[in-house]
Amino acid sequence: MIDTKSGVEPGPTHPGESRLTVVSGPSGVGKSSVIDELRRQAPDIYFSVSVTTRPPRAGEVDGVHYYFVDTDEFRRMADAGQMLEYAHYAGNDYGTPRKPVEQALAAGRPAVLEIELQGARQVRESMPQAQLVMLLPPSWEDLVERLTGRRTEDSDIVRQRLDTARRELAARTEFDATVVNADVQSAAGELVRLITGHGAK
Repeated sequence: MIDTKSGVEPGPTHPGESRLTVVSGPSGVGKSSVIDELRRQAPDIYFSVSVTTRPPRAGEVDGVHYYFVDTDEFRRMADAGQMLEYAHYAGNDYGTPRKPVEQALAAGRPAVLEIELQGARQVRESMPQAQLVMLLPPSWEDLVERLTGRRTEDSDIVRQRLDTARRELAARTEFDATVVNADVQSAAGELVRLITGHGAK
């Protein structure tokens, strides 16, 4: 069993900051790199740690990047209502522990979820006030190059991810804002402005 207690300390409270922002985008768009830079630029933001049934990738740390669990534990958490959202994506399950996010918002801290489209739609239904931001590649060709150059997954999985990416990009109109990840620092800076309420849609 994993512990998803947040240990959230009250943060600085300013108008517009205590809000939930969902960051989504297709596989290969660079979400992890942008979120890592966002952590550096805005350490006062609370970043949710998702639960997943997929195996860790090189360099990923349990409890930091994800909580890595088996399918039985994931289903137990979902059935117990401990997930704010959850989805099956590319053969694995992903979910957001509910309690730490609610505690962060109650403490006056903006919170960020990095989740897939299906989960973003669930959050929009349950928390209409949440801000949805889609991270976009500079071009479709750039995304294809990133996915085929990753070389951590077989060709069938890459094809599945490309098909999924087409559907995700087609859903961009459901989002409140889009950010193009041509440069990680710039993309993270734009997210900071959106999250703190100082950026335009």
